Amino acid sequence: MGKRRKFTSEFKVKIVLEMLREERTLGDLARVYEVSPNQLARWRSEFLERAPQLFDDPKAERERQKSEQAAAEERERLLKTIGQLTMERDYLQAAQARQNNNRRLL
Repeated sequence: MGKRRKFTSEFKVKIVLEMLREERTLGDLARVYEVSPNQLARWRSEFLERAPQLFDDPKAERERQKSEQAAAEERERLLKTIGQLTMERDYLQAAQARQNNNRRLL
C-alpha cells in the first residue's frame, strides 16, 4: 500500500486557481499534478465554499467565535451538571434498594 501524500495549502490554491481559469480540463490538471480528479473537485468546492469568509468583517468573526466559545462552555457546564445529577440519582436508587432489602429481612 502506498504512502499518503500531503499537499500544502499553497499547492492546492495554485491548482484550484488553474481550474477556475478553465485553461485546462480537470483531467489534464489531474494528470499533470498526479492528483485524482475527484480530489481536485473536492478542493475546488471547498475553496469556493470558504471564499466568502475572506471578505468577512474580522470583528464579526471574533464575535462569532466568542459566542461559539460561550456556547461550548455552557454545554460543558450542563454536561457536568447532568453527570453529577445522574450519579446522585443512581446513588439514591441504590440506597433505596438497600433499605428495601433490609426491611424485607426484618
